Amino acid sequence: MSATKRIYMDHSSGKPVDERVVEAMLPYMQKSYGNPSSLHGMGQEARKALDEARAKIAELINAEKKETIVFTSGATESNNLAIKGVAYRNKDKGTRILASRIEHMSVINSCKYLTTKGFETLFLPVDSYGFLDLEALEEKLAENTVLVSVAYANGEIGTIQSIGEISKIVHSRKAYLHVDATAACGQIPIDVKIEGIDLLTISSNDMYGPKGTGALYVKDGTRLEPLLHGGGQEKGLRSGTENIPAIVGFGKAAELTKKEMPTRAEHLTRLRDKLIKGLLEAAPYSFLNGHPTRRLPDNVSVRYSFIEGESMLLSLEMEGVFASSGSACTAKTLEPSHVLLAIGLKHEEAHGSLMFTLGKQSTEEEVNHVVAVMPSIVKRLRAMSPLTPKELVD
Repeated sequence: MSATKRIYMDHSSGKPVDERVVEAMLPYMQKSYGNPSSLHGMGQEARKALDEARAKIAELINAEKKETIVFTSGATESNNLAIKGVAYRNKDKGTRILASRIEHMSVINSCKYLTTKGFETLFLPVDSYGFLDLEALEEKLAENTVLVSVAYANGEIGTIQSIGEISKIVHSRKAYLHVDATAACGQIPIDVKIEGIDLLTISSNDMYGPKGTGALYVKDGTRLEPLLHGGGQEKGLRSGTENIPAIVGFGKAAELTKKEMPTRAEHLTRLRDKLIKGLLEAAPYSFLNGHPTRRLPDNVSVRYSFIEGESMLLSLEMEGVFASSGSACTAKTLEPSHVLLAIGLKHEEAHGSLMFTLGKQSTEEEVNHVVAVMPSIVKRLRAMSPLTPKELVD
């Protein structure tokens, strides 16, 4: 493989927009640019496109009706709306909020913010694979708990939670269950009715739609306070003129995802397992983060003892490979991932982690290239590290 070829394995941070999605969006940028709140013909064209996209996204997650889908600017806004919206609207019921320790920072920081407004937030432990401690959940589910927030699957280590089981526990105390499905929706089937989900966060770009748009599924009867006030769009839960081109693209991405998900998952799982096997066999003192099988089909999270992820990333880029050391949302800090610390890793172990996330266009040739170049990178960096045992250097 040519050293100049770019091998992109950071799809959890950003995916390319499917060409068919771009084609669906273009007319709503150039020709049919009416405001969906307008009563004239062009406005009603936009309204129809909005409703069709809403229906496609509802169908993807088996929502009871399209009106349960509220469009937002993305997963971060959806998480904020779900957590703060439920907390503010249901303060008369209780002020306790529970979340796992490995949630996305938009969930964790929303919960922390609410503690400054009179709410009590508890972060629940997970095991070494990242599975939520269900005994701790039952123990902390007091009568004044209004919301529990748990990600469907963790975007850093790939572990998929038992959402149906969690839902039964949460609803036994009549609390709401919010599920951040950013990393999972489009990768694996999700059924909000069967799994008992009250609020579900969805991201467009995570299923090859445009960035900057997302949605929050809000089950009928779920009481929610809006964060934005204005003209009353999106059933009053998210005022502001809807981004029709992006929403149309989101809807098209959902339609394609529903149709192609089984084929994509099979392709990704095969490449994922090949990459994991190749990386772990090629270098001693290498380990997998997350569960070996109950994990997202695109996620490969590994760690190497005695060296740091940042050095490996720079070396990989010199070989034309683009990966990450964790969530892009926390990449600006030098602190180790809170997810890796929560599953019991030491700081130095967390710092030695790498994350490869595959995409539908990823190839076996690209996986083979990564497996081929990684041993020499690890060996060279370990030779420079004072932490490396002599037997690995000699």
